[in-house]
Amino acid sequence: MKIERVGIVGAGTMGNGIAQACAVAGLTAVMMDVNPAALERGKATIASSLDRLVKKDKLTAVDRDAALARVETTGELAGLAQCDLVIEAATENEALKLTILKDLDRLLPPSVVIATNTSSISITRLAAATARPDRFVGMHFFNPVPLMALVELIRGLATSEETLATVRALAERLGKTPIVVRNSPGFVVNRILCPMINEAIFCLQEGLASAEEIDTGMKLGCNHPIGPLALADMIGLDVMLAVMEVFYTGFNDPKYRPAPLLKELVAAGHLGRKTGRGIYSYA
Repeated sequence: MKIERVGIVGAGTMGNGIAQACAVAGLTAVMMDVNPAALERGKATIASSLDRLVKKDKLTAVDRDAALARVETTGELAGLAQCDLVIEAATENEALKLTILKDLDRLLPPSVVIATNTSSISITRLAAATARPDRFVGMHFFNPVPLMALVELIRGLATSEETLATVRALAERLGKTPIVVRNSPGFVVNRILCPMINEAIFCLQEGLASAEEIDTGMKLGCNHPIGPLALADMIGLDVMLAVMEVFYTGFNDPKYRPAPLLKELVAAGHLGRKTGRGIYSYA
């Protein structure tokens, strides 16, 4: 199945990043969000990102303009009906995703593949909300999407070989390297990464070292490009908490319990870079 028109549900960080990657690769990207302001911000973010690529001589002005012209927006899910594939990239909230997926399944032609960008929720469980579990798959991009080379392709219990081949070809067309992962909470990357970050927050909570010292230790001691606490702020502490709660519930294992400090920061609205304050202050 050839993909030329991709729908993206959600115009936030992940949604506009996926839309940009699609548009630069020559695909039409239809970005959907019920919030008109979010669509405006998403389009502006894409334009700004492409401008930076032009300044760095990684993209010509002509290619930038052509990519921008391939980004369309809509405020209704029905506006995605002509797409060959739709990627759900809404907030990491299972109830919200299930509602969106049920509506997509009802509105889209039966041949359309539906993918979800979830970072931790069961693909099989999400697929069961649709009448096309064989044409449902996880397509987990990483932030920032235009720069990160990896895409996890997650098979649900009923995902067909044809569907997997379709999204693998799409990922490669976007210039990404796909890895195929079995359905399990957090898949592979977040299964390893998020508990490490959670443990770093436990270290901070227990006063073993300051946030700066913990991050310096991991950068210089483990050759990480960014410390785990700074990375948590970049990901969003609310997202981190949601992922750890999925692990805690999914595995029923206390080793995945979210750090109390993580819960407290989220309760206070200190979510990281996006709110100007998380583990660090960005004011």
